[in-house]
Amino acid sequence: MTLPTRFDNLLDLARLPWFEAREGRLVLADPALGPALDVHTHLALAYGRPNQVDLMRRWPETEHYLPKDVPLDLDIYINKNIPPAALAALTDDLTLQSLGAEGMRRTHTWANLQAEMDELGVLKSVLLPIDFPVLSHNATTWLHATRGQQRAVCFGCIHPYRPGMRKALQAQVALGATGIKFHPAVQLVRPDDRRAMKLYRLCAQYKLVVLFHCGPVDIETRLGRYLSQVRHYERALAENPDVPFILGHSGALQMPLALEYCKKYSNVYLEVSSQSVSNVRAIFAHAPRHKILFGSDWPFYHQGIGLAKVFMAAGDDVELRKDVLWRNGARLLRLPVEAASAT
Repeated sequence: MTLPTRFDNLLDLARLPWFEAREGRLVLADPALGPALDVHTHLALAYGRPNQVDLMRRWPETEHYLPKDVPLDLDIYINKNIPPAALAALTDDLTLQSLGAEGMRRTHTWANLQAEMDELGVLKSVLLPIDFPVLSHNATTWLHATRGQQRAVCFGCIHPYRPGMRKALQAQVALGATGIKFHPAVQLVRPDDRRAMKLYRLCAQYKLVVLFHCGPVDIETRLGRYLSQVRHYERALAENPDVPFILGHSGALQMPLALEYCKKYSNVYLEVSSQSVSNVRAIFAHAPRHKILFGSDWPFYHQGIGLAKVFMAAGDDVELRKDVLWRNGARLLRLPVEAASAT
């Protein structure tokens, strides 16, 4: 059966056999298709001031950065679906709006993420904060907010040029951080910078996973696009064999090189959020199958979009689907490999 890759809107994904539309929401048709571990999610980010958003508040709707009512093509890099007006709103929400509690970001809460997880068979989500050297406390805010939340796996984030890097990392580990998020395009540091290399050595000491934003996406600044070129990551991967590195977005618009690094280095994993379904199929065909991870990049995108691509690319290979959705990530993050269903 040939499956469609173009849809009128988010709810139109219900034309695929794995989903249904119920009361205006996209839900998993059969709980047995799960569980899933989403290794790439975010909550509301704040810069300049402490976070003003109530991360535990439940809103009736999540305002994703890719609006749910726009046409959706699963066979292009996902941000190509964002209309210009929505892209401008996204930029405003992540910059000026980050000083307060309004805008779309007010709905980017743990409560709203968990509600979406419930509808889609996602048992756990990895939260990825992004911080600057100063005037930024997303990691500690999220770690405190989600402590004791069994379905949240919260990473830390240490900017390589933050004063007292080791002490700050120790504090985040004490709060429960099991990994570190690194975003060269936002933090404005090349992944092979000398201070970044020092951070990876610290991560090895604390047995932390590093999840990179990896690769250019063509909506970042020119400098950010340069800093996230996939070739800039190889030194970090090669010189830190004891650190598991997840290449977020599988190299984005430079997926083939990220795939080569995954095959070349035993400590490198690919997270497939945002890739086209054709590229996800290529990754499934050529990457070591135990090194492929599911991610959505919520709240930029609804979790159902990433799930749809995994279902389509895995086809009838049920064991591959289970590996990508849960088992591979569970092994990496030291979670139970055989998980109970989210429902």
